[in-house]
Amino acid sequence: MPLTVLVTGANRGIGLELCRQLEERGENVIGTCRSPSPELGRLGIRVIEGIDMTDHGTIDMLDRELGDEAIDVLINNAGIFTNETLGDLDLDRIRSQFEVNTLGPLVVTAKLRGHLKPGSKVVIITSRMGSIDDNGSGGYYGYRMSKAALNMVGVNLARDLERDGIAVGILHPGLVATRMTSGQGISTEESANGLIARIDALELEQSGGFWHANGERLPW
Repeated sequence: MPLTVLVTGANRGIGLELCRQLEERGENVIGTCRSPSPELGRLGIRVIEGIDMTDHGTIDMLDRELGDEAIDVLINNAGIFTNETLGDLDLDRIRSQFEVNTLGPLVVTAKLRGHLKPGSKVVIITSRMGSIDDNGSGGYYGYRMSKAALNMVGVNLARDLERDGIAVGILHPGLVATRMTSGQGISTEESANGLIARIDALELEQSGGFWHANGERLPW
């Protein structure tokens, strides 16, 4: 029986490729975004547009649009990236990254909790750049801080949702060649393939763990 999978930030990059691969293997995929791209439209999946991680009213709208539909896998993928240095601490950009990268997945998961059931999975697409132990270069203040805070969101959700039989995966997609990374890194195809393998393998026993898409356990 096909799984119902909801992917936020589905219009491009990793989100788009996750939708493509999941649809190709026969899952019931729902993609959300602010504005759909032509590439997303061509997938032929259900798209719910107008969903903005900084506008919680649109997330309420998403909840209503779903009606009584159950979600087997909720993939919190939407995110933004900018680079703030010690000499260029643009606090507005830093706040925006917290709004989208940290609060967005928390609010989406909380508001869609009624669509989850025992055996459902919640996936947090985070970044290795949110690892404190792994920070060897500095910089990227807003992105690093927002992703470190997102990792805590993921662990908290794992603890709170365990009683409902819902597992939470905190996953780093790798350095992926997207517009966000100026084309540096592995392909979105390789990244999405690894992420889907981690999602398939996710059980309650691994809930709250921080994993690389390639299967490596990452340090906090």
